[in-house]
Amino acid sequence: MSLSKKLTLSFVFSILISIFIISFISNTMINNKFDNYLIEEQNKKFEKIRHDINDLFIKKGQNLSSEDISNYASMEGIYIEIKDSNNDMVCHSNNHNSLHRGMMGNMMRRHHRMMNPNFNNGEGNYIEKTFSLLDENQVIGTLVIGYIDNSHLTESAVIFKDTLSTSFFISGIITIILGFISSMFLSKGLTNPLVNITNTANQMRNGNLESRSTVKTNTKEIFQLSRSINYLAETLEKQEDLRKRYASDIAHELRTPLTTLKSHVEAMVDGVWEPNDEHLTILMEEIDRLTKLVEDLKNTFKISEGQLNLNKTNFNISNEIKSIVSGFQPLFSKKNYILESSIEEDIKVLMDKDKLKQIMYNLLSNAIKYLDDDGKVMVSLINEGKHVKIMVEDNGTGIKEKDLPFIFERFYRVDASRNKKTGGTGLGLSITKTLVEAHEGSIHVESKLGKGTKFTILLPAYIIP
Repeated sequence: MSLSKKLTLSFVFSILISIFIISFISNTMINNKFDNYLIEEQNKKFEKIRHDINDLFIKKGQNLSSEDISNYASMEGIYIEIKDSNNDMVCHSNNHNSLHRGMMGNMMRRHHRMMNPNFNNGEGNYIEKTFSLLDENQVIGTLVIGYIDNSHLTESAVIFKDTLSTSFFISGIITIILGFISSMFLSKGLTNPLVNITNTANQMRNGNLESRSTVKTNTKEIFQLSRSINYLAETLEKQEDLRKRYASDIAHELRTPLTTLKSHVEAMVDGVWEPNDEHLTILMEEIDRLTKLVEDLKNTFKISEGQLNLNKTNFNISNEIKSIVSGFQPLFSKKNYILESSIEEDIKVLMDKDKLKQIMYNLLSNAIKYLDDDGKVMVSLINEGKHVKIMVEDNGTGIKEKDLPFIFERFYRVDASRNKKTGGTGLGLSITKTLVEAHEGSIHVESKLGKGTKFTILLPAYIIP
C-alpha cells in the first residue's frame, strides 16, 4: 500500500473515531441535560397543579367532585386523586385505569394529541406523587398525582431529541466527506515531494549524479530531506570527478618516468646509447622518482582508508624541530636562502616522531621550491596551553586565492600547465594534512600572491597528569 493511501486511511479513520467520540459524549450530555430540564419543568407543572387544586379544595371542600378535576387531569395527561385530612377519598379523575395500565385508547390519544400536542402517548411505568393540601399552613387534605414516568418526553421533546441525533449524524457524514477530501490533498502534498526525492535517489543509484531534487514545499522536514539528497548528489558527483581526475593524474605521473625509462632502454638496446654511468644514472633517477611516486600513493591511500599506524610517544618537540631546522640549513645556504626559527623551549607532545619529521620535511621542501631571490623561511613553535602551534612562513611567490581551497588535494598543482620545474608529485600537502589530522590536529594556510605563504599547524599538547 502506498504512503498516500496509508495517510488518507489513517486520517479518515482518525476522523471517524473523533466524530464518534464527540457525537456520543455531546449527544449523551445534551440529552441528559434536556431530560433534567423537562423533569424540572414537569415538577413545576405539578407544583402549579397542586396550587390550583389546593385553591379549589379550599373553595369547595367536600363538595369537590370528579367532574371538577377530570377535564383538568385529562388535559394534563395525569391522574388526580384528592383525600381529606382523614385520608378518606373525596374525588378522583376517571383515567386511573388507563394510566395504571400504561396505555390509552386510540380515540383518547388522538383527542388529547389534538387538544394538547405536548401529551405523552402513555407508554411507560405508572408513578404516583403525593402533595399536601394546606390552608394557612395547616394540612387539610392530600393530593395524589399519578403519571407515566416518561410523560415529560412529550412529542415535541421526542422530535427535538430525534432532530438533535439526526443533526449529529448528518454533521458526521459531512465532516467525513470533507475530511476525506482534505486528507487526499494533505497526503498528496506530503507524498509527491517524497516521490520526487525517491526518483532523484533512484537516478543517482543508476549513475546519474547530475540529478537534483526540485521539491517545492513548506514542510520543514521534507525541505531538509530534499536539501540533504541534493547535497549527497553534489558530494558524490565531486567524488566521482575527483576519482576520475585521480586516475588521470596517476596515469600521467606514472607515464612520464615509464616513458623516459622505456626510451632510454630502447636506445641502449638499439645501440644508440652505451650503458655507461651517465645513462644509468638517468635511469636510476627515473626509477627513484617512480618509486617515490608509488610510495607516496600507497601512503596517501593507506592514510585515507584509516590504515595508518601511529607510534605515539611523549617527547620534546622543541628539540626535535630544532634538529629538523638544522638539518635543512645546508640546503637553504646552498641556494642562498635564509632559514630562521623561533622555538619555545621544553614543549612536550604525544605523537609519532617519524610522522612529525615527515610533516616538517614536506612543509620545508615545499617552501624552498617557491622562493625567489632573498628567499626566507621562518619556523615558529609556540605553546598555547592545550595546543602547540607550529608555523612555517615564507616570502615566496605565494598562492592565488582561487587555488587555496584545493592545495591539500591529491595531485593538485597551482601551476595549471603542470610545469615540472618545481618537481614533486603533488601529494606532499595532501599527506601532510592527513598526518596532522591523524594526530587530532589541524592545518591551515594563508597566502597572498607575490608576498608569501604561511602554514599553521595546531597539535594537542601533552599535559602532565
